[in-house]
Amino acid sequence: SDVGSQKERVVTEEEWLKKWEMGNIGFHKEEGHPLLRKYMDVLLNGRSGLRIFFPLCGKAVEMKWLADMGHNVVGVEVSEQAVKEFFSEHSLPYCEEPVPEISGAKMFQSTSGNISLYCCSIYDLSSLIVGKFDGVWDRGALVAVNPCDRQRYANLMINLVEKNSSYLLVTVAYDPNKHKGPPFYVPESEVKSLFG
Repeated sequence: SDVGSQKERVVTEEEWLKKWEMGNIGFHKEEGHPLLRKYMDVLLNGRSGLRIFFPLCGKAVEMKWLADMGHNVVGVEVSEQAVKEFFSEHSLPYCEEPVPEISGAKMFQSTSGNISLYCCSIYDLSSLIVGKFDGVWDRGALVAVNPCDRQRYANLMINLVEKNSSYLLVTVAYDPNKHKGPPFYVPESEVKSLFG
């Protein structure tokens, strides 16, 4: 697969923080993603009370949808601004506490307890800190991860899911020679090699 000039591209944490600061968040969907609505049954598979993980969650409105359905939602996001905007835009009271295992990290939890958002690098997380998940909604994480970090990301995700979990993944297809990313082009063959 030809990933063109993207292979070496690296977007720093500072660049992501700047996108949030400047409001350059075209990736955020105010109405939520139509593919989650379409494939909700695949994610839930008739089960209730699931633990669902949102990698690189931003302020995704789908987190509230799933929490309102009775699921426990856990997200991770590097931007504290994004996390605080999520709670504020949904008028959800929350508490904030440090994460002892991760230097400088914070966990923001709704007072109802069913939404927990970690503000740190996703690579600082482990199943010892956040537990394991029944489902993952990866709408913009794999395509945002630097190409050189994809294997590391996939390994982490595989370690965070239960054996019978559902993993919904959205990628984008385009000519990688014409767009430097993100979102990065991740061909289906690479998805298969990363996740099996």
